[in-house]
Amino acid sequence: MAQGAQGTDAARVVILTVDDDPGVSRAIARDLRRRYGGGHRIVRAESGESALEALRELKLRGDLVAVILADYRMPRMNGIEFLEQALGVYPGARRVLLTAYADTNAAIDAINVVDLDHYLLKPWDPPEEKLYPVVDDLLTAWRSSDYRPVPATKVVGHRWSAPSSRVREFLARNQVPYRWYSSDEPEGRRLLAAAGADGRRLPLVVTPDGTALIEPEPPELAARVGLATTPAAEFYDLVVIGGGPAGLGSAVYGASEGLRTVLVERSATGGQAGQSSRIENYLGFPDGVSGAQLTERARRQASRFGAEILTAREVTGLEVNGAARVVRFSDGSAVAAHSVILATGVSYRQLGAPGCDDLTGRGVYYGSSLTEASSCEGQDVYIVGGANSAGQAALFLGRGAKSVTLLVRGDSLAASMSYYLVQQIEESPHITVRPRTVVAEAQGAGHLERLVLRDVGTGTTETVDAQWLFVFIGAAPLTDWLEGTVLRNENGFILAGPDLTPDGGPPPGWELDRPPYHLETSVPGVFVAGDARAESAKRVASAVGEGAMAVMLVHRYLEQS
Repeated sequence: MAQGAQGTDAARVVILTVDDDPGVSRAIARDLRRRYGGGHRIVRAESGESALEALRELKLRGDLVAVILADYRMPRMNGIEFLEQALGVYPGARRVLLTAYADTNAAIDAINVVDLDHYLLKPWDPPEEKLYPVVDDLLTAWRSSDYRPVPATKVVGHRWSAPSSRVREFLARNQVPYRWYSSDEPEGRRLLAAAGADGRRLPLVVTPDGTALIEPEPPELAARVGLATTPAAEFYDLVVIGGGPAGLGSAVYGASEGLRTVLVERSATGGQAGQSSRIENYLGFPDGVSGAQLTERARRQASRFGAEILTAREVTGLEVNGAARVVRFSDGSAVAAHSVILATGVSYRQLGAPGCDDLTGRGVYYGSSLTEASSCEGQDVYIVGGANSAGQAALFLGRGAKSVTLLVRGDSLAASMSYYLVQQIEESPHITVRPRTVVAEAQGAGHLERLVLRDVGTGTTETVDAQWLFVFIGAAPLTDWLEGTVLRNENGFILAGPDLTPDGGPPPGWELDRPPYHLETSVPGVFVAGDARAESAKRVASAVGEGAMAVMLVHRYLEQS
């Protein structure tokens, strides 16, 4: 069992240490308390399992963990395995591996596996020379990071309020801690009264500095909760538009290779992949990884290399001004760069059935809507779609829901879903697949109550009780704002490289004496990566790869400009 987790001063930041040798465990805890016990809680554990249990207890209570020190050689769960799981509980905690000299190669490998911050050789005597300077630096870095102690944002809303759902999703996907209060509960009513609000317009958002916002739009909300929304410079080497896997990959490789890089995201980093509950076929994660965890790692990695990340900024135009590429925002401001990577991704297509528009955010959701998942426990859930994102959502929701029904227009899942997901769905007792079935109508007074389902083969309909409908259909590229600037196909996907020169000739308006590079659009210096590109693979790994390749081509373009 963990020792010290039930300390009396819950406001103090936690330093956690885990070692299976009781003597070593006590020794390092003793040394840590001697230096840091006055301002920090020192929690120790003697196994990876008990340390994870302690971390989850601390998380539930809202405590902050700044540094985790783990011994490498522990039975059942070694230090690297423990730190990888701890990363999902406290992604901002600084991580240290305690190793013997013979294990230094494992410690070096762990730098990439668990984003290790440091490794210490045992013994660490004297601690004044070998332990304290390391922990001092890590505490300083943690305090200056996004995970410094801040009071949580408060959100007062209603379960079936679409604006409340959008705000909760925005905060959750941007890793902004918040507390939710229902408007019909005592504390929610107290907060409304304190803000002078009558509850007719929701949500009410109270920021950590006490500012009250009613139905805030994303740009205002982002700025108030500490997200970066304004570029620090007017000109960059590279502007990346879109924060999904392709955009994050571009930002990581661009910044790490010395390009002044800014990433612009209109909502939250991660894109559709960031909403995935579990990605099991991504290279290097044999046990799977959540989209949120993968996104958070990539975002921190890009920031560490110096990339700026702007949130809640909508791009509305792209202009060529000599050697500069000018990106214009919806508020009229602009930023310029030598090069641009378009990684805008795709959005889920809207259901055209009657009633769906009115009930969006009130039982009808596009994507996983992770903030609503806990409310689905013990209830009947319907999911529309037959691709991987729908399958991942079905498996995730199926853990707690009474039943999950997958509505698929085609004859089966095999044509559009990865084999491993099809197998897991077939083995799940809580998931039912209904092929050749579509939603004909959504019904309800104020929130979803019923669905009318239609068999596409026979045309017969059936009405079922339903409060939850999650939609994952099709892929609509977010490229309308590029009309007249770069060439797109009939479906709006961006043409690049060989697709621009099917007859061997240059694309219209192309003035250079070379053909476009592989991921280059019809505008020199403007590249595309990920799902927005015509004929792309629509997979996380390929999107990340294209982001990296686009940066390589940016370098080639800049060298020849």
